[in-house]
Amino acid sequence: MDRFFRVKALVGDKFNKFQSAKILIAGVGGVGGIVVENLCRSGFKNIIIVDNDKFEDTNFNRQIGSEFIGINKVDYFAKKFSITGINKRIDENFSLDEFKNFDFFIDCIDDIRAKIKLAKFAYENKINFISSCGSAKRSDPSKVKISKIFNTYNDPFAKKFRYELKKAGLNDFNFDCIFSSEEPKIKELGSLMCVTSTFGNFIASVVINKILK
Repeated sequence: MDRFFRVKALVGDKFNKFQSAKILIAGVGGVGGIVVENLCRSGFKNIIIVDNDKFEDTNFNRQIGSEFIGINKVDYFAKKFSITGINKRIDENFSLDEFKNFDFFIDCIDDIRAKIKLAKFAYENKINFISSCGSAKRSDPSKVKISKIFNTYNDPFAKKFRYELKKAGLNDFNFDCIFSSEEPKIKELGSLMCVTSTFGNFIASVVINKILK
């Protein structure tokens, strides 16, 4: 039986759009890795992932593939799902020009400058942009929400992101994002997979439902 039989039963002819959609996923850690799993298992195949990290033991609490310590994260997912992995950091030297005709940019990174770079390019090239805000320091997945970036609250990371978007002249780019309305519980780093995976699940659902509509 076709491995995507149950997906096709639910989405019908729109499955062809899943297969043809071009998607860039920046960051394949606790959130982005879940997005990759969701989309690939739903029939998406034109996916390029970008990340320059290797798996380490501290990733075990939230990241798929983290049992392979020392392996490049993009190599793990590229081999698992036959997609393209780019083992690079998105910075001022990273060119996005080859992605101008993509349908979706999915931002799952925590570097504000890189997030702004992706958002600006998506805005200028009319690419669907979906971003993850702060998933760490929370414990309640029921507080995770799909919203617009300028409607987020209780998230210091999102607040800084909004500020930098305005500075970059992107104050009218009110794109889809995933955030938690739960206030951070601690100041130091800390995370639970029940929350980070919910972020990834929600991001994948935004992509899928945009196509279905």
